[in-house]
Amino acid sequence: MNKNQLIQQLRLEAHIEGGYFRRTYQSKQSLSTPTGDRKLLSSIFYLLTDNRPMGHLHKNHADIIHYFHCGSAIRYTILHPNGQLETIILGHNLEQGQQLQLLVKGGCWKASELIEGEYGLISEAVCPEFHYEDRQLADLATIKAQFPQYFPQLQHLILL
Repeated sequence: MNKNQLIQQLRLEAHIEGGYFRRTYQSKQSLSTPTGDRKLLSSIFYLLTDNRPMGHLHKNHADIIHYFHCGSAIRYTILHPNGQLETIILGHNLEQGQQLQLLVKGGCWKASELIEGEYGLISEAVCPEFHYEDRQLADLATIKAQFPQYFPQLQHLILL
């Protein structure tokens, strides 16, 4: 299967952060959060392709678990609130240190990049559910001010 077939079969749409997505689940149960009432859990398919290879640097309030499905490996750059910079590769090559799943805690900046190939397909489970207003896209000034030591290596991950 190629990227266009996946996009069609999974009914994916372009995502503002990059790549393609479709929400596949939203729980019926809700809870109160500082940003409003949220369902307990939501889940999406998320696809990076060779023509949309990056999920640009952003921060979510909620915890997100990423599950690798198929295709080429995806590199995650994670910047923790304490200033720790981490790189994790999601993929099927466990012998080379790739992982099948990854937890990114709420409050961390993260970006994803397709390393090579035509596509990489994952799912994400977000708890509590994802809302656009609970997400902050990075801008050059914010990242440069908060993390000047990492700015040169993060600059290409910021949506201009």
